[in-house]
Amino acid sequence: EPQFKNKIVGENDITLQCVDQIYGVYDEKKKLLTGQLRKYPEKLIIYCKDLRVFNFCLRYTKEEEVKRIVSGIVHHSQTPKLLKRLFLFSYASAAPKNTGKYGRNQTVMFDTLEDWRDELERTKGNVKYKAVTTNEGYRVSEKLPLYFVVPICVSEESILKYEGRGIPIWCWSCHNGAALLKMSAFPKEQDDSASQMQKAFLDGIYKTISKPPYELLKTDDLSSSLPSLQDIQTAYTRFKQLFLIDNSTDFWATDVKWFSLLESTNWLEIIRRVLRKAIEVAECLERQHTNVLLIEERATDLCCVISSLVQVMMDSYSRTKSGFQSLIQKEWVVGGHGFLDRCNHLHKSDKEEAPVFLLLLNCVWQLVQQYPPAFEFTETYLTVLSDSLYVPIFSTFFFNSQHQKDTNTSGEGLKTQSSPFRFLTVWDWSVQFDPKAQAFLNNPLYAEKPKPDKSQRKTTRFKHQRQLSLPLTQTKSSTKRGFFREETDHLIKNILGKRIGKFINSSDEPSNSFREFYDSWHSKPIDYHGLLLPCIDGPEIKVWAQRYLRWIPEAQLHGGGTIATTAKILDLMEEVQSLQVKMDEEHSQAI
Repeated sequence: EPQFKNKIVGENDITLQCVDQIYGVYDEKKKLLTGQLRKYPEKLIIYCKDLRVFNFCLRYTKEEEVKRIVSGIVHHSQTPKLLKRLFLFSYASAAPKNTGKYGRNQTVMFDTLEDWRDELERTKGNVKYKAVTTNEGYRVSEKLPLYFVVPICVSEESILKYEGRGIPIWCWSCHNGAALLKMSAFPKEQDDSASQMQKAFLDGIYKTISKPPYELLKTDDLSSSLPSLQDIQTAYTRFKQLFLIDNSTDFWATDVKWFSLLESTNWLEIIRRVLRKAIEVAECLERQHTNVLLIEERATDLCCVISSLVQVMMDSYSRTKSGFQSLIQKEWVVGGHGFLDRCNHLHKSDKEEAPVFLLLLNCVWQLVQQYPPAFEFTETYLTVLSDSLYVPIFSTFFFNSQHQKDTNTSGEGLKTQSSPFRFLTVWDWSVQFDPKAQAFLNNPLYAEKPKPDKSQRKTTRFKHQRQLSLPLTQTKSSTKRGFFREETDHLIKNILGKRIGKFINSSDEPSNSFREFYDSWHSKPIDYHGLLLPCIDGPEIKVWAQRYLRWIPEAQLHGGGTIATTAKILDLMEEVQSLQVKMDEEHSQAI
């Protein structure tokens, strides 16, 4: 029996949306199977999106059975589908109902106005915001959630007029008051009135900031500063081919030129660029006290990646299990990331497919493996989270928007059911794993944040102190610390230039600023509950081995690996706890 086992999807079970490619073998030659087949193969190979590879021998099967099996699998896994044919509505409807405001594991679902008000209270800074409820009934836009937060300068009339396009939406506030916002860009053929409105929004954000030095707003167009979704999809397609290996000969053949093949995919370089962008945004918020506005065509793809990474790096709460799950709910699920299109579950448009959410998990994994004590969850947690994209009983990663989910909940096909329909959430891990398996999702070496000492002298800092200040807070540099020459002059000129212009673009930033911020942080002792910056130089960006190599026997350590190591640590911790109980009992008896 394996130590880690999924109760729903067995090791040899394949859901339809997990099927990636299907190959047939004809006279020892492999051919991709699509559409109608004139000749049927003697061997079937199924490549899965979770990197599993299945080989089925059909040589000794009756011809009619081969035709039925192969044509059925090819048809149901590749042709466009209706959503109701793919999602297991009957299974989800029969499942027990979650109880409590936050669902399982205290995860905030962000489906009520109260959830948003609590989040504002948790992270509030010096910028004034208001919760908008005008999208009830989706009268503003079907792409926006029921509730979202905008700067107070944005009027309800403006939101309704442009159906939510070009409106700055609040994501998170830093402890010093600087805010992170995102905005969908207006179409290139926008009229003058739309341009004037967008300018008024930005100017209004500036005017709501009352105290210096929080007088800056930096805009960053991610569509021009990061790879396109097509580039991301192309890189990942090349990358995953390195791990879709169905025989030992191919493994050793690619092993000889592993590094050149890996570099040619460009996948690790994309991860590096995304992490660098997140560090740049963190520098603006933490060091420069600058509000940052991320701009993208829909603000539901790379905006979600960068805003999530920034919060993981700067907010220790987002590095807890419940905090990370709440973050995914807020930025991705409720935020309107198109999981249905980006995962191409329905096979309606390959052009829309892009592994954006998987890119985020790869970036978070880099942080987890570099700073394990800072995270309450493990890389195994991230691995099963990526697998959950392809389990058709959870609504979490299945829809394009909250509106689409609500529409399918109240659809005609569900009215005939005897009981009210309820969607399962992936955050209820008890659905997939028993308690023993769930233990592998929690980091036993997590450095839990100590509770503040009541006798500690009060300071004049802001109320919320989840994020500790960056060690580099002084405005003057010391040459003894190894900073760049003339750093102070550059910093002063930079700040003066921003004050004159009020709004700055990412391209205006001097290259020295990022390097100094990055090197300075890495020269200091690590605070696992403060700001975390990933190492992005050279070989520091690595392959997520557990996810990508787990199904290749030749790449495994027999009896080893992270699961085996975690199991040993859990056994030791259980033994220590048992001994502690015995000591406490003997101590109480002695008294």
